[in-house]
Parts: sequence; structure tokens; C-alpha cells
Amino acid sequence: MATEIKNVEYGLEKIFEGAQDFLPLLGTDYVEFYVGNAKQAAHFYKTAFGFQSFAYKGLETGCRDYASYVIAQDKIRIVLTTPLNSKSPINAHLAKHGDAVKVIALWVEDATKSFEETVKRGAKPFMEPTVEKDEHGEVVRSGIYTYGETVHIFVERKNYKGLFLPGYTAWKSDYNPAPTGLKFIDHMVGNVGWGEMNQWVKWYEDVMGFVNFLSFDDKQITTEYSALMSKVMSNGNGRIKFPINEPAKGKKKSQIEEYIDFYESAGVQHIAIATDDIIKTVMELRARGVEFLSAPPHAYYEEIPKRLGKHMEMMHEDMTVIEKLAILVDADEDGYLLQIFTKPLEDRPTLFFEIIQRMGAKGFGAGNFKALFESIEREQEKRGTL
Repeated sequence: MATEIKNVEYGLEKIFEGAQDFLPLLGTDYVEFYVGNAKQAAHFYKTAFGFQSFAYKGLETGCRDYASYVIAQDKIRIVLTTPLNSKSPINAHLAKHGDAVKVIALWVEDATKSFEETVKRGAKPFMEPTVEKDEHGEVVRSGIYTYGETVHIFVERKNYKGLFLPGYTAWKSDYNPAPTGLKFIDHMVGNVGWGEMNQWVKWYEDVMGFVNFLSFDDKQITTEYSALMSKVMSNGNGRIKFPINEPAKGKKKSQIEEYIDFYESAGVQHIAIATDDIIKTVMELRARGVEFLSAPPHAYYEEIPKRLGKHMEMMHEDMTVIEKLAILVDADEDGYLLQIFTKPLEDRPTLFFEIIQRMGAKGFGAGNFKALFESIEREQEKRGTL
């Protein structure tokens, strides 16, 4: 874990000095999933994760090609989109990938400039700058392709006072289960194929002006059976973080290989969502039927005081409860973090969620990698894909 420790010691502010400022990003605007049945998917995410009905676009609003349900919780906006006929290009995406993340939308001051600057630096265009208007003002959106068929949409909404986007109406529903404490998207992780990680690291550096501030090789992320490599990319202000994973040689098939096999290309592996109280959030999610990876052995929890070192004295969470809920704990120079990972959210072993609570730590749980990947391998073994 030497790379992580070294980078954190120098401080993220120092590292981000190398990030270019031609693409200032204000945050994650929304994430759009292509799904087979958006109405049913919305019901699942509301019931299981506590999202609320927010906005809608479909036949009732004059859209004949697709339906989109927007669900929200605190600062998180997820768009669930499904095709309404066999001619929709969304069908090809669903046939190849299953339900999956298509769009990572980024909030910007100037969507036209963001498009021009990234395309000039080598990005493949997805959506030319487009002005969308209604009685509440206008939104400008543009987009580029990143790894696989995933795209980044730049959203400029400074001249818009509406609920979400032009073309959407408020989605009123009598069924809105209580939120579960999910606050905002902490980071999003992409899986790419053999030998592709450095290509996409360079792409984010050259096209988006990101910096690589953490790196892990196959000696750091390894178990008895499998290994992978990972590099974490961040924009200049640190608000957007995209770890990128690549498989590495091991005795058996890694989780990244399994993902690539079933997703059939590079794509978004998981979305990490922040909470202020992971114990309360996880207890509520478990009560609603959300399934998490199995707990590491008791010895893992016995070693936590050693792993946390000086930060152990500031940890107020009950270790017995932490172990009972199978929550993982790690630390860096700035503090500690708690994290847990769901099982895949659909039948294909692809997309899953991470729930994370940061107590000062800026890392990604490097000390948990071995325990986490052994839990994933136990699930792979059940699926016959290890």
C-alpha cells in the first residue's frame, strides 16, 4: 500500500496542482441507467434504497421513444430510462450489457466550451452542444464517449429554474419510502479490459485534465486466486473521482474478468454513495432486503485497532455492531473510513453499490482490498465463475 500512503502524505491539494483547469467540474449532475423496465426499476430503488419519486418523461409528456423516471435522495439523481419500441438504439445497449450505467452527467458552467475543449483533445463526440428550453429557462447539454459505451454528458443549468431538465414533469407518487441516509456520489469505478488501464488513465489526463493520485498494482490487490490493478483519477478540485480497474493474471478468474465477460465490454462497475451514519444506513438497507457481500472472518475485526493506529481513539462506532453488519474499516493519514459493498444489483454479476462513510480519510480502503476480494471470490465460486 506504499503508493497510497505516499500520495496521501503529500496531500491532495499538492497532487491536484498538476490538474489542468480547462474543464472545471462543479459536481455529478446525474447518473442515467438504461434498463429493461424503468417503472419496475424505479420501484426497486425506491423500496430497497429509499430513493424518492422526482421527475418523469414519457408518453404522457409527449416523448414517444423512451420513458425516463428520475429518482432522488439528498444530492443524488438517478435517471432510469427504458425504450418504448423495438427500433430504439437503447435496445442494443440492453441486449449487450443488461441494465447498466450509460451516462455519467457532470455539472459544468459552460457545456459548449467543455465539449469543444475535450473534443479538441481527442474525445469522441456523443452529443453536440444542444440547447433545451421550456418555461423555466434553458439547459445546455453536450457529451463525449469514455470507456466502452459509457458517456459523459456536460450539463450547464445556470439559466434554468425548473425541477430537472426541459421535457420532464414532476413525478408525484403516493409511494415514497423513507430515505436511508444516502447523501451524494463519492466516486464511480470503471472496469476496463486487459492492458487498457493506462490508455484510459492517459485519456482522462489528456482529454479531461484529470490527475492520477492513487495507484495500486497486482502485488497490492491480490488474493490466493486472483488479482487486479487500479488507478484513481480525479479532476482539479477533487469533486469527481473515477477509479479505473484492469484485470491481472492470477490462478483463477478475477472479478474484473467476470465483469467483462458478462457486461461484454468496459463499463461502470460500481457507484460509491456516501452516508453520514453507515450503521443506521446499512441496518435500514438490510431490513429492506438489500444483500451485501459476506463478512470477513473474525480475525479481520481483531486487527482493526492495529490498522487504525492513532485513529482508533477517535472511532466511536461499536465494533460488535460493525462486525455483525459486515462493515469494513480502514484508515490513512487523515482519518478512517467505513465501507460495505452490495451484491450485484441484477442477475448479471456486473453493477453494484458501495456505501461509504468517511471520517477524514481520503483513500479508498486499500487495507480492505484482500478481505473484500475474498468475499467477492466466495460469490464467484457460487456462480461458477471463479
